[in-house]
Amino acid sequence: MSAVEPSVTAVIATRGRGELLRRAVRSIAAQEYSGPIEIVIVYDQCDIDLLEDLLPLPGDVVLRTMANTRTPGLAGGRNTGIGAAAGELLAFCDDDDEWTPTKLREQVALWARFPGAVGVSAGIEIVTPSESIVRIPPEVTTRSDFLASRVGEIHPSSFLFRRADLLELPSGVDEKIPHSYGEDYDLLLRLSEQGHIVSVERPLVIVHWDRTSYFAGRWEPMARGLGFLLEKHQDLLLDDANAARMCGQVAFAYAAAGAKDSARQWARRARRRRATEPRVALTWLALSGLVSPERIVAALNRRGRGI
Repeated sequence: MSAVEPSVTAVIATRGRGELLRRAVRSIAAQEYSGPIEIVIVYDQCDIDLLEDLLPLPGDVVLRTMANTRTPGLAGGRNTGIGAAAGELLAFCDDDDEWTPTKLREQVALWARFPGAVGVSAGIEIVTPSESIVRIPPEVTTRSDFLASRVGEIHPSSFLFRRADLLELPSGVDEKIPHSYGEDYDLLLRLSEQGHIVSVERPLVIVHWDRTSYFAGRWEPMARGLGFLLEKHQDLLLDDANAARMCGQVAFAYAAAGAKDSARQWARRARRRRATEPRVALTWLALSGLVSPERIVAALNRRGRGI
């Protein structure tokens, strides 16, 4: 890290959710950060919106827009942005989330305390239709921690990495992951082989669960993506609790997709790892037809949780 606050590129991959995207861009442009900020918007499978109504942005903030030139989907969009970025540091922001004004300043200050870290995260505030819920990650998270849990408090909209590290990472954000589902977890697993992730222990990102997610109802892509990760990272299965969690997620997704045989197979696999895995019960509930998968997920989301 240099003595002067380093330049930062924020990459937003989007499919054109105009008003949400504008909110995200405004929050990045409003950073209380003395270093240069570049915002790269990558449009995936949609028309480019130049966002001219937001220009000019304050201070040294530069806005660039471009089309995804790689594999269609989130992974390809992020890789397009990484390749085009000019900043020393690289951040992600989902197009429906927001940064609080001190995010970059506090993250860069923490990185100065932990120069050996491979990346920096921060706490999040999850906004649901009924309330706001704060989730705070541990100050230091190692690869062993990620193998034991996804550590959901470390959200991709809080990621801050060195751009050089991402460019050196084989395949970058893995575009082979089906539908890019779980690409953030895969990225954390691979980067944490080189060092730990540190996090500012207070909420610096607002995550909106008060709108429809891109993956809402897209159960088969979720199941395929998670199954791919388990095949790619066999060490995810070393911890019984984490293996049961992920197998249970795949089981529920297949149940919601109507693939009953696959759901039962993955549910049995999860239960063998941990008899009390709650996602097994949720899978059987979804298979029973008594409660729809959507109602189950909505109830979890209201508590700031996912399946």
